[in-house]
Amino acid sequence: MILFNSSKTSMSKISHSHATIIKYFPLCFVAASEFRIVLLGKSEDKKTKLGNFIIRDRGFDVQKSNQRCVPICGEWRGKHVTVVKTPDLFSFPEQKVREEVRRCISLIFPGPNVLLLLVKPSEFKEKDKEKLKFILSLFGEDAFKHSMVIITHEEKTGSSVNWLLEKCGQRQFSLNNKDHGLLTEKIENIVQENKDTFLTCTEETRRPKSVLNLVLCGRRGAEKTSAVNAILGQRKFGGPEDSSECVKTQGEVCGRRVSLLELPALYGKPQEAVMEESFRCISLCDPEGIHAFILVLPVGALTDEDKGELETIQNTFSSKVTDFTLILFSVELDPTAPPVVDFIRQNRDIQELCQSCGGRSVVVSMKDKQQIPELLDQVDKMRLSDQKPHSYTTGMFAHGQMEKILQLEAEIKKLKNPHVVSCKYFIVFIFCSS
Repeated sequence: MILFNSSKTSMSKISHSHATIIKYFPLCFVAASEFRIVLLGKSEDKKTKLGNFIIRDRGFDVQKSNQRCVPICGEWRGKHVTVVKTPDLFSFPEQKVREEVRRCISLIFPGPNVLLLLVKPSEFKEKDKEKLKFILSLFGEDAFKHSMVIITHEEKTGSSVNWLLEKCGQRQFSLNNKDHGLLTEKIENIVQENKDTFLTCTEETRRPKSVLNLVLCGRRGAEKTSAVNAILGQRKFGGPEDSSECVKTQGEVCGRRVSLLELPALYGKPQEAVMEESFRCISLCDPEGIHAFILVLPVGALTDEDKGELETIQNTFSSKVTDFTLILFSVELDPTAPPVVDFIRQNRDIQELCQSCGGRSVVVSMKDKQQIPELLDQVDKMRLSDQKPHSYTTGMFAHGQMEKILQLEAEIKKLKNPHVVSCKYFIVFIFCSS
């Protein structure tokens, strides 16, 4: 896919595109990091202090959201490093801990290779020990091999802290120690000792969720709202037909919980607005991801605007989006009527579109809605396929944005403008929550 033609694209446009992608999608840097570090502990202040010490910058702000994971990126001697500051997981109920650990790993794709456990010795009791064991179990059986204890206060260690130090191979560092080189060396040793392996979600954290996340996309707001009503079996449901923001609605369909997002039309909007809404769409499906993109179209010839919308969606979410896309053709009456069937079979643009989406399509009557079970069956077949991931995740999103960054930087280098600076600076990313 060619995003830019260097012969026709000005340096200012490339630089603006580069900056806009970085602003809304800093996940691309997470995907490239050699050191992927997670901070776990109770104290927000101490985690902020340690994170800023590691990055050697005041990137973490103690005033920012303390209920969600926050990543920040930087460099050590030319190598990318990403640090994720977690909220106080010790105070969360178990299900919320599972969700946040899964989200943490998705933000630091493909998974962390170092866990730093912040402990105040006088306050680390038996109940904290048990909760930490549960938290680390969600990172897999090798979590302790990737862990180091960070002592936040110079106090006498009790039995629980001594147990933790033993489980971590006596790896420890004092937060009062200002030797950045020593901390860096200890972190690098952990990565080397584990032969560059990383931690991922255990089966318990990635077990199938009961909510099915579906994103309805396309040029026509009225068609998408009608599709929402048809799927949920309700009337006058959904946002304004020409809403400029994602609209999320939920309901029960065929005995299962379904979450529907109406993605506004993106074609023709400024790039920054396109990225902002795409970012919001991903956020609203976090951490499970998007199980299917449903492209809503009437039975008719594709217009230039339709084609532009499809291209914009693919450019924004990357070519991987077609692996998770099925087409919903909306009709008012009989979906099996010969004119409907013949048009879909004979129109070249429609056939090429269907083939690009793996042949996945369904014609749905907005009146009787009898095809909704078929629609969900197709989503399940796509979602449960062994040929690809079960959902479109933030990690996949990150790879798509990384490809854009690399392509844009290649264009910048070709133009050889000395005033354009490469993207080697620090970025704070707070993933929006619905």
